[in-house]
Amino acid sequence: MMFEGDGGAWLGIDLGTQSVRALLVTGDGRVLGAGTAPLTGRRDGVRHEQDPGEWWEAVCVASRAALTGQRPPRLRLGGLAVCGTSGTVLLTDGEGCPLTPGVMYDDGRAVAEAARVGMQPSWALPKALWLMEAYGRGRVTHQPDVITARLTGGRGTVVPTDSSHALKTGYDAEEEAWPSRLAYLGDVLPEVVRPGVRLGEVCGAAAEATGIPVGTPVIAGMTDGCAAQIASGALYEGSWNSVLGTTLVLKGASARPVRDSAGVVYNHRAPDGSWLPGGASSVGAGALPTGLDPVEMDRLAAAYEPSGALTYPLTSPGERFPFLAPDATAFTLGTSASEADGWAGVLQGVAFTERLCLDYLHQLGAPIDGPLTFTGGAARSAYWNQLRTDILGRPARVPEQIEPALGMAVLAVHGTTGTPLAEAAERMVRIRTVLTPDPARTERFIEPYARLVAELESRGWLPAPVAAHARDRLNLETDAS
Repeated sequence: MMFEGDGGAWLGIDLGTQSVRALLVTGDGRVLGAGTAPLTGRRDGVRHEQDPGEWWEAVCVASRAALTGQRPPRLRLGGLAVCGTSGTVLLTDGEGCPLTPGVMYDDGRAVAEAARVGMQPSWALPKALWLMEAYGRGRVTHQPDVITARLTGGRGTVVPTDSSHALKTGYDAEEEAWPSRLAYLGDVLPEVVRPGVRLGEVCGAAAEATGIPVGTPVIAGMTDGCAAQIASGALYEGSWNSVLGTTLVLKGASARPVRDSAGVVYNHRAPDGSWLPGGASSVGAGALPTGLDPVEMDRLAAAYEPSGALTYPLTSPGERFPFLAPDATAFTLGTSASEADGWAGVLQGVAFTERLCLDYLHQLGAPIDGPLTFTGGAARSAYWNQLRTDILGRPARVPEQIEPALGMAVLAVHGTTGTPLAEAAERMVRIRTVLTPDPARTERFIEPYARLVAELESRGWLPAPVAAHARDRLNLETDAS
């Protein structure tokens, strides 16, 4: 098989929570190879850590699997980029070697540090400060930096981080600089570049370990949420990508930052200087019971619309979007009639929260009228996709590939060829399914959605103005029908 065009193929690498995934893709979106390798972590209460050495080992396995059957001189790899979980951080020494475990995005130990700097505990800066207290000072390093350093120079190499991963460490994306309030940290903060900047080339040692050809350009990546957004093609003004996996992330495209005094919505800087606003909720597929057949449970859940139990399906304590409530907990109102009814309650509860996220974005003045795309692991469920479409009351699209690794392959094209990111995505992202809402089913879910909004408000988690705005939009929709 010969690759098309200059370079011909691009590699995207996604450092997820449970695995590393690698995808080899042509410039027209054909997948030539894919690989995955599992990751393990240490969870103990609010503690969640991973071994940075395991990240590298998994990258080697996944990359080799993706490149299987593609051998030089037939393989002409144009470039690669790496994404990681947003908010995951560690400390390294002056040569880039890890001094600490990787503290994962959902680690909850940095509560005091978060209060001190006015950030959510899930953000990277509070965790970095916690690590310095626990282990001593070291260079603040984000998850993908460990991999790009190994790729470009091996052990003892330090590379810049990208502004997307640096955002939750306090980087000012508008000024494109570390703010003066962090000056006391000195040289522990890394150099920062925009996503899409060339960091270097794959070195000999990394090529031998990963199977990636020597000299392959390594491009600065973005967070997994941004990577999924690129993979969805949601890069034009007003378009949004809803990434549903363990948790829920919504990211959109805007010419200007979306201002939010509550700090719930944040803005990544796109490679072209435009903005990718969004937020991350703590509801998601991680709240579903384990040990059950998802396909069979989806089939049975269709008999419970709406569910007899109204569920707010947080995967862990604390909510981040569409409101900030560190004390929020999962709850269920009513009693499920069966195991399938309970499953339906979680599916619907996630979709209700997704709708509330969009209502909140609308209240902030964010452009939300463009196409909506579903990605993430849960987008494999045809039933859940249609249910979400009906509850949201708006059309949605599902691409063929729903992996953030595809987004990194697209970013690698941009970084190596200069093709505008949105144009590269338009050529490489293939839409598999277009969903349209069923008005009768949309109406069926109005009452439980309104009840969830009222319950969240009564518990003091959802601010009254946000709840009122959600009800106003619901009333407009009801009047229109």
